[in-house]
Amino acid sequence: MSLAYFLGHPPLSGRIRVVPEDFQVFEELGFGPSGGGEHVLLRIRKRAVNTEWVSRQLAVHAGVPKAAVSYAGLKDRHAVAEQWFTVHLPGRAEPDWAQCGGEDFTVLEHHRHARKLRIGALKGNAFRIVIRDLQGESDGLAERLERLAQNGVPNYFGAQRFGHDGDNLLKAEALFLGRLRVRDRHQRGLYLSAARAQVFNQVLSRRVAQGSWNQPVAGDVMMLDGSHSVFRSATVDADIQQRMRDCDIHPTGPLWGRGELLSQEGVEALERTVAAEYPIFCQGLEAAGMKQERRALRMPVRNMALERPADGSAVISFRLPAGAYATVVLRELVGIVD
Repeated sequence: MSLAYFLGHPPLSGRIRVVPEDFQVFEELGFGPSGGGEHVLLRIRKRAVNTEWVSRQLAVHAGVPKAAVSYAGLKDRHAVAEQWFTVHLPGRAEPDWAQCGGEDFTVLEHHRHARKLRIGALKGNAFRIVIRDLQGESDGLAERLERLAQNGVPNYFGAQRFGHDGDNLLKAEALFLGRLRVRDRHQRGLYLSAARAQVFNQVLSRRVAQGSWNQPVAGDVMMLDGSHSVFRSATVDADIQQRMRDCDIHPTGPLWGRGELLSQEGVEALERTVAAEYPIFCQGLEAAGMKQERRALRMPVRNMALERPADGSAVISFRLPAGAYATVVLRELVGIVD
């Protein structure tokens, strides 16, 4: 199902990920190694392999179970990515990390660390993306970048959340209807997350079409920028409007589950209308024990820059907070062939 655009469908098209080096991502933890502890904190550079595969190779090299290796987030396979892992080695000497990896990945640095990395425990990601074979009207590209830098981007879940051809949504429906049994917790989590993402994206798309995704509305639930702290906004006063302009707070949408829907008035009515269109997903998520949570509708995009080489391509770089998708930024700029 198509999602509404903030800037309208872009008049320019291009190709990404022609080679893995065209899509580079650099994970930013927001903290440094503690210097001691039972874990080893590793910075890895990987090329054209997925995060799960790398974690298995680290476990084999260290001679530990797969569960002893953790990371803060999944990174695209068809890319070059630098990301962090921890390996639990209590009371054990470290292996020779220089002998780990090869063409697929390399250990760039390693340090003793006190805590296990957990999903989402990062500040954000920096991206450098090459768009090739640009076709169409390109004069407005710099202006689009500037508008996104000023206003942010609709914080949609990217297509990768839904699997190849939306297969994760089909699996979620089969799971909720009792037609599919999934024992693997990771796989089950992917299907539950896809169902939640679908409901959220549709709520956000309605708000984008209304022009209220980056504007405060009475009944909104606001999220503080850079955190998951939320509060109800029963009225829209000058203070709320100024904090919105400053990107200090953002409106939110539902990540569906059990419990109270925090929104009120017209915002609550819209969210319940969308939820009623996906009864299998919403009822299934509640039955699975997921709890009502919130996600920001607006995603700030920082440090945006544009390079225009003379070969019909463009290089775009920017920083995003944790949990955001670079492809969601790109869709507002260029019609992408991935």
